[in-house]
Amino acid sequence: MGSKNLKTRDQIDSKYKWNIEAMIPDESIIDGDLAQIKEQASKYSEIFAGCLTKDAATLLDAYIQKDEIWRRLEKIYVYAHMKRDENNANERYQGMSDKCMGVIAAVSAALSFFTPELLSASEETILGFMDEEAGLKTYEHAIRDTLRQKAHVLTPAEENLLAQLSEVTGAPDDIFTMLNNADMKFGKVIDEDGEEVDLTHGNYIKFMESHNRRLRQDAYNGMYDAYKKLINTIATTYNYNVKTDVVKARIRNYESARAAALSDDNIPAEVYDNLVKTVNDNLPAMHRYIELRKKLMGLDKLCMHDIYVPLIELPEQKVSFEEGLDIMREALKPLGEEYLTKMNEGIGQGWIDVYENEGKTSGAYSFGCYDSYPYILLNYTDTLKDVFTIIHEMGHSMHSKYTREVQPYIYGSHSIFTAEVASTVNESLLMAHLFANNDDVEMKKYLLNMHLEEFRTTLFRQTMFAEFEDITHKAIESGEVLTAEWMCQKYEELNKKYYGPAIEDDDTIRYEWARIPHFYSAFYVYKYATGYSAATAISQKILTEGKPAADNYIEFLKTGESDYPIELLKIAGVDMSSPEPIQKAMDKFNQLLEELEKLV
Repeated sequence: MGSKNLKTRDQIDSKYKWNIEAMIPDESIIDGDLAQIKEQASKYSEIFAGCLTKDAATLLDAYIQKDEIWRRLEKIYVYAHMKRDENNANERYQGMSDKCMGVIAAVSAALSFFTPELLSASEETILGFMDEEAGLKTYEHAIRDTLRQKAHVLTPAEENLLAQLSEVTGAPDDIFTMLNNADMKFGKVIDEDGEEVDLTHGNYIKFMESHNRRLRQDAYNGMYDAYKKLINTIATTYNYNVKTDVVKARIRNYESARAAALSDDNIPAEVYDNLVKTVNDNLPAMHRYIELRKKLMGLDKLCMHDIYVPLIELPEQKVSFEEGLDIMREALKPLGEEYLTKMNEGIGQGWIDVYENEGKTSGAYSFGCYDSYPYILLNYTDTLKDVFTIIHEMGHSMHSKYTREVQPYIYGSHSIFTAEVASTVNESLLMAHLFANNDDVEMKKYLLNMHLEEFRTTLFRQTMFAEFEDITHKAIESGEVLTAEWMCQKYEELNKKYYGPAIEDDDTIRYEWARIPHFYSAFYVYKYATGYSAATAISQKILTEGKPAADNYIEFLKTGESDYPIELLKIAGVDMSSPEPIQKAMDKFNQLLEELEKLV
């Protein structure tokens, strides 16, 4: 364990490193560009504040210049962020990232007048401008979306104040991040090789997947003992995070914090409620899966520290990066030649940063800006799970590739509601490919268990998190205080409801809420569950209907943020305003469970 065997960045072969130099070949221009951008934003407010809606030509010019400012700043920020991720010990890129954040805050404040001033004009005037100036048609969805939220936009002075306060209102998240990532220590455990190692966020799940039950229990207790010791501090931090959400929603005249969060993507409240209700209605299937786990593991008492370990243990199989790419290419053939050609070109252009090195950010992601490649960061370790990681992140990157080829800058990104669809469709196609091309019964059982675990951790678990968030925010809105004991009790009740009677009671899982960083971005996690449901439906369409469904999916990938997520998903044949996609995903879970039951 540790970094003693890790290569330095310089020791990694260049063919396994992303071509980030294609973004900004000469770093010497960055400081000057940041100063120019800051000055440009200052002049922008001088030019347009007070006369934004004077006429159609002025409004179009304002939109174009605003996009230009953010587009230039985004490119530098993304570059600095990714260079820092190559080696987090590199102070140069730490400083560059911090400087970008300062400029982002300054630009946000300088441009904060835009929306309230736009809305000070009548809707008739603004829509009339689009008839006068053809260039404004590009911005029609953005304009109509702004008009939709008119009741929640404040005066220019108030918006400016909120923009300046943004760095302060994020304090609970920053405090938790520092506690969680810098200050908290989780002790040591004896690993499978008999060596004493530090327990960390990075190796916790690895230990929880170990077939050594003593190691799983030690890791589980070590992790939650640390949170238990700080539970009152964390509870206070989270309490103020929820209060911030509630106060900001009230300031903007929303009926609740949840309504404010859903409003950004124009998501109807019933989408959230349909998810929770449909998953709750299907909890007996989850309980059946947990009962099967208990039986297959041969345990008299199944504990929460037993739920991550794979039910099927296969001999270790090395999958090189090149082999992983070949498997991905085969799995994604149902998406068509064009998709594969674009993907292969991207691999050749240097989208992917493959191996771990000293100081490199852990995990994996797809990232980039409108004017860059859709880069992928990996920490590849030659396992089958790493192949799933590649194909997941490639789904995000290809989504970005298609979108940026078609959409203008203002629609060149994605809502989380739609972004997770692209990655999960790819994973589903890989799972189907591996299952169809393996005759080995043990491998089939392994894949079924792996797929069921994806449902458990993404659809069931994230919905449980969504319920917890709803409970805590409603409590604050009704005048209650979120104490540590109250939250532990509510979380424990949810955990029992979701996992059922096969799980042995313990006094530890009640602290799990305290280690979930997503809770500091309220009403976010439900999108993983809805995205997973939508992706399950789309991948089934592609596999059963063939080219027509694949073509519709590719059209969806091109849409970016050119409409609301619910409308965009309809292009791919999924209506998330209905509970049907959630129920179809539940039906798939039942089917997989039945197949595993037959095989074992």
